[in-house]
Amino acid sequence: MSSVIKLRGKGVSRIINSKVILSPLSGVTDKIFRKLVRKWAPDSLLFTEMINATSLKNGYGTQKVQQIELEEGPIGVQIFDNRPFAVSEAAKLAEDSGAFLIDINMGCPVKKISKKGGGSALINDRLLAVELVKRVSKAVKIPVTVKTRLGWENKEENIEEFLISLQESGAAMITLHGRTRKEGFSGKSDWNMIGRIKKLLEIPLIANGDIKNPNDALNCFKVTNADGLMIGRGILGSPWKIGEIDYAIKELKGFKEPNIEEKLLLIIEHLDELTKEKGNHGLLLARKHISWTCKNFQGASNLRNKLVRAIDIKEVKALIKNTIKTLNNDQKILD
Repeated sequence: MSSVIKLRGKGVSRIINSKVILSPLSGVTDKIFRKLVRKWAPDSLLFTEMINATSLKNGYGTQKVQQIELEEGPIGVQIFDNRPFAVSEAAKLAEDSGAFLIDINMGCPVKKISKKGGGSALINDRLLAVELVKRVSKAVKIPVTVKTRLGWENKEENIEEFLISLQESGAAMITLHGRTRKEGFSGKSDWNMIGRIKKLLEIPLIANGDIKNPNDALNCFKVTNADGLMIGRGILGSPWKIGEIDYAIKELKGFKEPNIEEKLLLIIEHLDELTKEKGNHGLLLARKHISWTCKNFQGASNLRNKLVRAIDIKEVKALIKNTIKTLNNDQKILD
């Protein structure tokens, strides 16, 4: 199995030297989180948070794409909207900011997105979906990709024809989540259907859904024969997970998951970066990451409850350092 993914744009082709991709996650995959992920995944394609095209075109949300060209490794920008002119202009702005590629979201099941005609609503408006791909492909030189789902209400909606039409319209790659819009994140991702669709496409197909660890990843490859995998919710609290899965796919040895102390220190590192950029608001943003990371060790629940109620960064650091000291003392007793 090739360890790279090759994409063709109108004027620029791209090669991704990893078959594991970080999904765009609203409120999560900002540049600070991407920096953490990049420690373990130097070659993987990472994404910005999903960006509203109209907002970006009007000058809002520019911080999400500013200076991404200065980051290490490839960074894609995912855009959602149902206005072709806005998506095209936003894509050009993202390209000028250093985007590795442009991804058009056609899969987000969140009502506030789909009720405005964006995200998964485009599965029902396929002429518009095709027009978006055509317009964006014409506006930028870098590859244009699409992320979507198996259908709107069910899986018998000629989704194969839809994906082929996107391919013919200029999409360089498609990421396919193995659920319908109606299913959201419930039930089980249908890898078998992803595998059947993979056989019909000429462009790379990326499988998405229910991939949380290396075993899931290897099993998904066996079932789908996909060109790559996109990891979403499995990364929450585990920024090393992309790298861990990449190691397994490449059959590399020696990957070391951070131990408890290293995970706790990672919370401090993340918090320092957030407060440095966002001030006291950074602590509020850090709480969800703390909840995701602080788990699976003795006393984790009690520590987590204290950390998310801490009123300042000094209190967070003191709680974590005291916990590390206690853990080390306990280990010495066991030794």
